[in-house]
Parts: sequence; structure tokens; C-alpha cells
Amino acid sequence: MSLKERINTDIKAAMKAKDQDALRALRAIKSAIMVLETSDAQHHDGLTEAEELQLLNRQAKQRRDSIQQFRDNGRDDLADKEAVELAIIERYLPQQLSEAELETAVKALIAETGASSMKDMGKVMGLATQRLAGQADNRAISNLVRKLLA
Repeated sequence: MSLKERINTDIKAAMKAKDQDALRALRAIKSAIMVLETSDAQHHDGLTEAEELQLLNRQAKQRRDSIQQFRDNGRDDLADKEAVELAIIERYLPQQLSEAELETAVKALIAETGASSMKDMGKVMGLATQRLAGQADNRAISNLVRKLLA
């Protein structure tokens, strides 16, 4: 079942349950899918799994950024709404790696690429973003790579 089909099914369930928070988040995902599908002729058959994952990560990142901005400006009510939407979006993302698992994976990538200094960060990050896509936030990966190569 594609992401679009799962979202449509879950929208129906949220409507029946009168869950406005879920409905808002699911409609945002559906809207993003539709925009992506109509913006490019190559998506007439639907999105690939990688594109779906990228779209969900983008949605989650937007929510995280909004939460941070709302909290910084004392708007906890809006931050809480965004946090609820983020939790719903994260249901569709792969299981996130723990800090220890992420560190182990990044150390393995550093060893695999033979990286030894900050000059090699690009090599490590290129491989890490491919292999760890959806399993960890790119900012967290970047910070860890920087720390381990320093």
C-alpha cells in the first residue's frame, strides 16, 4: 500500500473518529503529496518510496522548526498543536535510531570511507544521508560526524 493510499484510509478513520488533530496533519501530508505529483510529469505513476520518505521528513522538519519558533516566542499553545501533528507524521516514518545506534552507524561509515579529518566530512555525509535516510535527522548526523572527525 502506497503512502497516499494509507493517508486516504487514515483520513477516513480520523473523520469517523472526529479527530481534528490527526485530520489536520493527514490533510497536510496529502496536500504535499498532491503538490509533488502535479508539479512534475515524472510522478504521474505516483511517488517512489524514497520520495515519500523525503516528503515525510520535510513535513516533520517543518513541524520541528515551527515548534522551536513558537516556543521561543512564548506561543506554547501553537507549539503544542504542531507537536501533535509531528507525532502523527512520525507514525509514517521508519523507526528513528537511538543516539547509541546512530553513533555506531556513523563510526562504521567513517571507517568505511577512511575519513580522518574534517576535510572528509563531505564523503561521510554523502554516504550517511543515503544509508540513514529517514532513520535520523540530518542535523543530528552532521553534528555527530563533525564531533567524531574533530
